[in-house]
Amino acid sequence: MRHVQPAREKPTKMKAAPAKGTKAARAASPRTKAPVAVNGTTTNVNKTRQRILDVATQEFSAKGYDGARIDDIMRLSKVSKNLIYHYFGSKEKLFIAVLEQAYQGMHEYQMTWPLDVSSPVDGIRKLVRSTFKYWRDSPEFIGLLNSENFHKGKHLRKSKLTKAGYSGLLGNIANLLKEGARSGDFRSDVDPVELYISISALAYHYLSNRYTLSYLLDRKLSTEDEMKARIVHIEDLTLGYLQYGAVGHKARSRGAA
Repeated sequence: MRHVQPAREKPTKMKAAPAKGTKAARAASPRTKAPVAVNGTTTNVNKTRQRILDVATQEFSAKGYDGARIDDIMRLSKVSKNLIYHYFGSKEKLFIAVLEQAYQGMHEYQMTWPLDVSSPVDGIRKLVRSTFKYWRDSPEFIGLLNSENFHKGKHLRKSKLTKAGYSGLLGNIANLLKEGARSGDFRSDVDPVELYISISALAYHYLSNRYTLSYLLDRKLSTEDEMKARIVHIEDLTLGYLQYGAVGHKARSRGAA
């Protein structure tokens, strides 16, 4: 973008304004241009873009991809529709950007999972608690995933940024399982991917369906005590599977008998 010329400059001849609705008109609109560069940095761009993403996350989560409307996102973000298309290109690309941000946040959280555990059993318990806490604190992400699974993951497949973050987490789980197998605490035939899916599903399903399950099963599943009990239940289920047939676990069981 050109810097503003000094006031002493001779006035230039005004050009005719482009017709409304044309590409030239959208390009000329001050609402679609990047903000003025100040001291080598662009001001307001990141904040405005992030505000749009935050509002879009709420709208897509609450209404799904099909139900969310760009007009509503525009109104709640307090920006023009042209600016949204300027930053993201289309509704689909905006939804993909929302998914990418959500997955990035999840992967960043997963990498804070403690590696300095006292034992493989302690590591699994912390993994369960960490996974449950993430889903409990991420209701918007649950809504986004419900919508994207309804569309069979077609938008996610158009992103190159969402898959890479799993490698670190799965590597940590694999190392924990190997340590547990060496110590005799865990069986040796566990697939880290299958284990992660199971732990995540046991937390995700409970939290995404707790309102209907609460009514149908006459349980107050949203209370803190119920959630703590659920975490212990997931820990026990997971460890029961991992310890089934483990050499060290069988030896300790015989000794206790």
